Order: sequence, then structure tokens, then C-alpha cells
Amino acid sequence: MDGAQKFPVIRQTVLDTTDPRGLAEFYRQLFGLDYRPGDEPPPPGQPDERGDDWLVLRNPAGGGETGDLAFQKVDELPRSTWPDGGIPQQLHLDTTVPSAEDLAVQHERALALGATMLLDRSDDPGEPLYVYADPAGHPFCIFVA
Repeated sequence: MDGAQKFPVIRQTVLDTTDPRGLAEFYRQLFGLDYRPGDEPPPPGQPDERGDDWLVLRNPAGGGETGDLAFQKVDELPRSTWPDGGIPQQLHLDTTVPSAEDLAVQHERALALGATMLLDRSDDPGEPLYVYADPAGHPFCIFVA
């Protein structure tokens, strides 16, 4: 393997959704990401061809702090019923904040952006956290680390 890369690199996480633009906007605002050039929303009144198929969000600081998130159009997407069983999570995003105070701020932001709280362990002394569903039903966590 002279000169060859030893391992593949994870480039992005792709989330299936029936509404790529809507879910991309949720995560863009939640994580402070930017659209990949060409994926930005069109001017008002113009068709959103990219937003009806595949979109990519990137970390504006570059590097791999958050990684890219991509959104892929599907016709149907059953919502996860976790933690009650039936339809499993299949994938979830773990995100962190540095303090309990930051957790409280991000909790309010997530709810205001359209997340649904699934589990509240904010009083856990070892690992305070919340688990949410995004607007498409994908679970994600915010916890103190």
C-alpha cells in the first residue's frame, strides 16, 4: 500500500427524508452549518430542484468537527418509534456541549426549531442528556461531554 490511504474516510452522514430542504434547514440552524455551493435555497418564487432530491450541509469552519450532513429524498419514511419498539432508530447522531448550562440553551433551541423530545436525562449526574426526534423522526442526542 505504498502511498495509498490505509482506510476509507467517512465523508458525510446521509439522512433519508421526504422533505430534503425542510430537514436540511432544521440541521443548518441547529448546528450552524452552511450549504454546499449550489445547494442554497433558490430565490423566493423559484423552483427548488436541488431541494427536492439531494442536499449537503458543511461545517463553515472546515475540518471534521461536525462532518457533512446530506439529505436524500425518499417517497416514504416511517418514523422511528424508539424507545417504544416497533421501528428502531436505525441511525442517530450524538452531539455534545461542554456544560449543563449549554445543554439547557441547546435544548430550548432544538425544541424551537421543531425537534420533539423523546427522553430527558438532563438530571443524570454522570452524563446529562436529551434525546430528540428531528422533524423527519430521526433520533439525535445532545449531551454534556
